[in-house]
Amino acid sequence: MDKAYIDFEALFRINSAGEFFVTRTKSTLRYSIVEQSFDIDQTTGLRTDKTIELTVPKSKRLYPEKLRPVEFYDSENDELLLFLTNNFDVSALEVAYLYKTVGKSKCFSNG
Repeated sequence: MDKAYIDFEALFRINSAGEFFVTRTKSTLRYSIVEQSFDIDQTTGLRTDKTIELTVPKSKRLYPEKLRPVEFYDSENDELLLFLTNNFDVSALEVAYLYKTVGKSKCFSNG
């Protein structure tokens, strides 16, 4: 059973070390939108690109910084995927491709 448990404390340690991560999450993630990109080319599979802050008190305490959820439609598998990252420097499509090509949750070096 996939409950899409996210360890916000571990993710914040990655963020604090100057690294970035890309992981999957579910649409039940609770947040407030800080910013949203409306310049999305849906023919690429992208559906949304947002900047958010967590709203559940425990999650917000464990990860107090902004996050970036990217929604991507995988037409090969007819599946809507929701990725979560702390990287705001790459395009939304690159976020989806990083996860797809590397697989599973990953931490990457900014250096």
